[in-house]
Amino acid sequence: MKAFTGRHGYSGRTRPEVLVERLRTHLLSAASGTAAGKQLAAVLFAEQLALLNHHIRVLNKRVDQLLAAHPDTPVFLSFPCMGRSCAAFLLAEMGEDRNRFPTPATLMAETGVAPVTRASGRTRQVRFRYAANKRMRHAVDWWVFTMTREVPWVHAAYEQARKQGQPHHRALRGLGARWVRVLWRCWQDRTCYDPALHHSAQQEASQSGSQAA
Repeated sequence: MKAFTGRHGYSGRTRPEVLVERLRTHLLSAASGTAAGKQLAAVLFAEQLALLNHHIRVLNKRVDQLLAAHPDTPVFLSFPCMGRSCAAFLLAEMGEDRNRFPTPATLMAETGVAPVTRASGRTRQVRFRYAANKRMRHAVDWWVFTMTREVPWVHAAYEQARKQGQPHHRALRGLGARWVRVLWRCWQDRTCYDPALHHSAQQEASQSGSQAA
């Protein structure tokens, strides 16, 4: 109880042993049959959880093996915050046929980071793209979200977009569109990401941050 109250910042000024005694006197009771059934169910749930954890370890090991054997893995893992799971998602969905995505726009449309523009007469609307690969959209969103927390200049670009009135997910999609273009270029050329060649985006973010300050 002392460890529990410490972890949760308890400040009720009641000693842990007093709290334990209060719990003991107010324990819920049930018929013996009900208690036996709940006990059996708890044991079975624990066994299922242990089995699922084992399966997760087996799957993670297999993913690592496949990533190690894939020729494009170094390209994807060269990007900042591109973890094993995200790289595996994108590698599996993009495949190895470069002709499938001949331009950055095709990959951006597939990942859902490119909006849809509808024009009729004098009316022009830019809307969210629903027709996209949702697995790739989620992978790109998570990748960019991680970068906003780990990469300072990406965080600055995200904050600038938020200050301009963009909602959270809209700001992530805007950053995702930039990174998908870079990913497409490296994937097409079979070259790893080089931060030195991406200095223009860093300078843009720095200038935006200075102007906002």
